[in-house]
Amino acid sequence: MTDINRRTLLQGSAIVAGLSAMGTQAKAAVPAGRDAFDYEVQRTEQEWRDLLGDDYRVMREGKTEKQFSNPLWANSTPGDYYCKGCDLHQYNSALKINLTKGWLFFTASEPNSQLMSQDGRPVMAEDGDPFGVHIEVHCRRCASHIGHILLVEGRVLHCINGSSLNFVEAAA
Repeated sequence: MTDINRRTLLQGSAIVAGLSAMGTQAKAAVPAGRDAFDYEVQRTEQEWRDLLGDDYRVMREGKTEKQFSNPLWANSTPGDYYCKGCDLHQYNSALKINLTKGWLFFTASEPNSQLMSQDGRPVMAEDGDPFGVHIEVHCRRCASHIGHILLVEGRVLHCINGSSLNFVEAAA
């Protein structure tokens, strides 16, 4: 049996998550807001559908948007990104990494803006494979699915759905 430390486990998980996200549509194990946590912003399912429209599937059901489907992935304008579900500040453009993979990538989020969860099989699945887990990113205030944390090109990055965010350009 091989010893696996926490760093190796997280790196491996991120690698598999990155490969999975690039090849298939990810989906959250527990839909947004349907866990035991008491979120500040709560709405009925109909209110969420009315507010989010086509973005409901990503933000409330935990789906991943299709690559290159949201123009924010290529945005290089200075400014800030906010949760589309509750307007909580999530990211600053100074921490955005421009990769041509079709999603937004950031090195870090704004402090106290997000919660993380396990998305996928338990850390040590019955077959002994520790790498079937994704780290899912949720908005701390409304539980909306924002994206995942992955190992991409040797860096741990936030891989984010543009459809989960509103962008506000920095004042000139």
